[in-house]
Amino acid sequence: MPNSLSISKLCNTLKTVTSREIRKRYAKELAPYYWRPVFWKRGFSAVSCGGAPLTVLKQYIENQGYDD
Repeated sequence: MPNSLSISKLCNTLKTVTSREIRKRYAKELAPYYWRPVFWKRGFSAVSCGGAPLTVLKQYIENQGYDD
């Protein structure tokens, strides 16, 4: 990600593009459940991994477990 791009702008763009694409591709499947003009929630989260290798990150995520 370039230093000139803010995290909030990146998240906003990703959410805008994915919302349009999901609504376009899955309009029929979403129709019974989705009727609002807003697809995603307003918030976002950004997390840094400090340059850890993907194998370490994957292992960390897999070891988190699930909340019931």
